[in-house]
This record gives sequence, structure tokens and C-alpha cells, in this order.
Amino acid sequence: MIPRYSRPEMTTIWEPETRFQIWFEIEAHAMDALADLGVVPKDAAKAVWERGGFDVARIDEIEREVKHDVIAFLTSLAEHVGEEARFVHQGMTSSDVLDTCFNVQLVRAADLLIADLDALLVAIKRRALEHKMTPTMGRSHGIHAEPTTFGLKLAQAYAEFERCRARMVAAREEVATCAISGAVGTFANIDPRVEEHVAKAMGLTAEPVSTQVIPRDRHAMYFATLGVIASSVERLAVEIRHLQRTEVLEAEEYFSPGQKGSSAMPHKRNPVLTENLTGLARLVRGYSIPAMENVALWHERDISHSSVERMIGPDATVTLDFALVRLTGVIDKLLIYPERMQKNLDKMGGLIHSQRVLLALTQAGVSREDSYRLVQRNAMKVWDSDGQLQLLDLLKADPDVTARLSNAELENLFDLGYHFKHVDTIFRRVFGE
Repeated sequence: MIPRYSRPEMTTIWEPETRFQIWFEIEAHAMDALADLGVVPKDAAKAVWERGGFDVARIDEIEREVKHDVIAFLTSLAEHVGEEARFVHQGMTSSDVLDTCFNVQLVRAADLLIADLDALLVAIKRRALEHKMTPTMGRSHGIHAEPTTFGLKLAQAYAEFERCRARMVAAREEVATCAISGAVGTFANIDPRVEEHVAKAMGLTAEPVSTQVIPRDRHAMYFATLGVIASSVERLAVEIRHLQRTEVLEAEEYFSPGQKGSSAMPHKRNPVLTENLTGLARLVRGYSIPAMENVALWHERDISHSSVERMIGPDATVTLDFALVRLTGVIDKLLIYPERMQKNLDKMGGLIHSQRVLLALTQAGVSREDSYRLVQRNAMKVWDSDGQLQLLDLLKADPDVTARLSNAELENLFDLGYHFKHVDTIFRRVFGE
């Protein structure tokens, strides 16, 4: 993670001070439970809370010698606590601390990401309602298809990010587990009630069965969810990038006073934010693959997952957090041009109404094959004229068409508003009443 694409709210979760503070709390809560069970003196548990502390620089110094981060932490903690520190970490193994901490961090990160999604949904909904009935060109394969509204484009994005939010909530729940089960997960040297106490204290649930680690399928699900959300970010970013192309220019990113688009060309207004989001989405998706590969560890545990998670934990969550906040800003300030949308709707001489004519001919008794042929032969003339000819005029001049449809009937088929009669229904489905 680099400062350019980071927000302090998320990076704080992954700072050494935060990590060691969580380790301390895990050990201290475990001491409380052990004291209640009579395994360690109550005064020792009290001493850990009262005198317990750590020094990051000192931990780093110790680790350079012992080559073990948890032992380095426990040594630093003991220097603060004193003689009672001999009771710390009773019956526990390093992964009890590492895995429980990692899951606490992932839960906190999930809470921020859920809040990010909530803010994004608010922005999308506001702009969707604003442009609920703004006509725009619907495209398939990048080619003019049939009319839609810009509000419907955004309503689709809203529904998608609502699904993203639900997935994030589920991923949070799945990863919110705690393991304080000892060397191979058998509780041989520590009572399961200690795990239950620590889990409750840390806002987690007890892992039903762990080995020396919490099963990594939980984490694979979490990072896969981040990848899916990133893909949704990219989908909306790519849509905006296409709409900002000079030939389209139906919407564009806000261009602030004093902003420069190019070092060489003073006229440029580039979609730099959404291009950036496309790149960030690639990174977040990439982190999901090593998370899945972490699932298959040797026997009860190896540490092949450790180096991966030390990197993808902060990088994936920090990057997605930044991307969601940036996308919210893009949507909130997006410049939208209804006049240009109408101009593009009119560009191809009415070809966007071809399906209505096709269907009307079939209703008038013409076979579907012949109806398609009649409409297409006129439509291709309009296409070849680059919209200079009008489909309605050609259809009125085609005796095979007018034998079945009157001029008035044909004109009615070119009503733009026809396409929007169910917009309210879709909006109710997406946003409720």
C-alpha cells in the first residue's frame, strides 16, 4: 500500500501499533479467563492489564535476534509486566494470537468497506432519481440498440452494489472467528472456555474446529468478495469512461478549476479517475487468487500463507477502500449532458425504433422472417447514409410496409416515450416505494 491510494481510516488498522495492541488484548483477555478458571493467579491477570505494554522498536530489535515476532512481542510485554508475565500465553500457540488478530483486523476493515458502500449507494440513488426519466441511448456491443434512461443505468449500478454490500456483510460474518485452541487445535493445554471468553471480548465467535490455524477457506471467501466488489467498481468506471469519449460525451468526470488534462495538449479533459479505478480493481482481484491458494496448508499448519496475508490483508482492503471512496466522489460530481444524449438518440435516423416496426408487422399478419427482411432492407439504407436518411420516411415509401401499416401507425411506432413506460416499476423494484 502506498500513500497515494490510501486513507488513514483503513491504514491505521494495519499499522504495527494496532496489530500489537490487538495481540495485547487477546493475551490479556485470555489471562482473565485463565484466572477465572484458577489456572493463573488473578493478581497476574490484573498486572497484565495494569502494567502491560509494548514498544514497537523494542519488538523489532528482539525479533532481529529471535527471528519470531510473537516471541519478540511477549518478551517486550514481559519487560513491562514483570514477574507475573510468566503466566502470559499459557497453553497458547502463536497462531492463536496471529489468526485471531488477523480476523479482528479483517472485521474492522469490513466495517469500513460496508460504510464505504453505504455512502456509494446514497450517491448513486440520488443521481438515479435525478435522471430517472432522462432519455439516453442503450447500447449492445457498443452499438446503438434501443432507448433507456440514464436513471436506469444508475439503478442497475445501485442494485449491483446492494448485492456487493450483502456479500461484504456475509464475508465479515464468515471471517469473524477466534481460535485459542493450542498447538494443533485440540485444547490439550488450554480450556475451550478461554477461547469463548476471548472471542466474546474481541467481538468474534469461537471457531468450531481449528487445527493450529483458523481454516483459510474463510479468508478465501473474504478476499474473493473484495475481488467481486472491485469488479463492480470497474464495471461502473468503464461505463463512465465510454460515456466520456469525445464521440459520445454523454457524461464526464468533474473537471475542477485549474486542473490540467495533458502536459502537451491544453484542451484535454481525460477520465483519469475512472481509469485509475480500473487499474485498482485489477489489483484487488489479483489478491483473491493467493488467498484461495492459501486454503491448502500442510497437515495442521504450515506458514506458506503467512507472507501472503501480511501483504494482501492491508493491500486489498486499503486499495478497495480508496477505490470505493473515489468512485463515490466521481458519481457525486459526475457531469451529465441530457442534450448530448438526445443528440445521440437522433443520430441514426430512427433506427432505434426498428424492433417496434418489426413487431407491428408481425401483429399485422406478416411472418417474422418477412417482417425482419422488410425492416432491415430499409434500416440498412439509413445505416449506410450515416443517419442522413430517416427510417420512418423510407418505411412510408415502402409499399410492402404500407400495405400492412398506415402512416399514422408507423409514426406512432417512433414514439420515444413508449420505451419508458415501465421505468417506475423498475425503480420500485430497486429502491422500494
